[in-house]
This record gives sequence, structure tokens and C-alpha cells, in this order.
Amino acid sequence: MSDTLMRLTAVFHDVFNDDELVISRDTSAKNIENWDSLTHVTLIVKAEKEFGVRFTSAQVAGLQNVGELIDLIEQKAGR
Repeated sequence: MSDTLMRLTAVFHDVFNDDELVISRDTSAKNIENWDSLTHVTLIVKAEKEFGVRFTSAQVAGLQNVGELIDLIEQKAGR
């Protein structure tokens, strides 16, 4: 598991209040029952804080799964 995925997993655990939640690059809102639009905003804001990056609305709207979020984080963080 990559460092980014591990750190993002901790963000998901916090946002969804579920320490048993397992995410992968293929995870999307379709796979997590409580992942709605409000939770999505919270998730993005907490990910921005965790990684010290900022996303545009267009970038966030285009995300299809956790893998794309990881790629965007790593691109923004210069990894």
C-alpha cells in the first residue's frame, strides 16, 4: 500500500467514522453506502488539509474513484 493510500485511508476512516473501512484505487461512491454529496465535500476538504494541496471544482467533479484522487494528490504534491 502506498503512503498516499495509507494516509487517505485514515481520512476515509475519519470522514465515515469507520476504522474497518478498506479502500483501494477502485473504490468509488458506489462502493460506500454513506458516500453522498455532502460527505464527498467533507472528504475532499479533509484530503486537501492532510496533503497540503488544493483542488479546483473541475478537478473534483472529474474524479471517478480513489485511484484518480490519489493520482491528483500526488500530482499536486509534486510526487
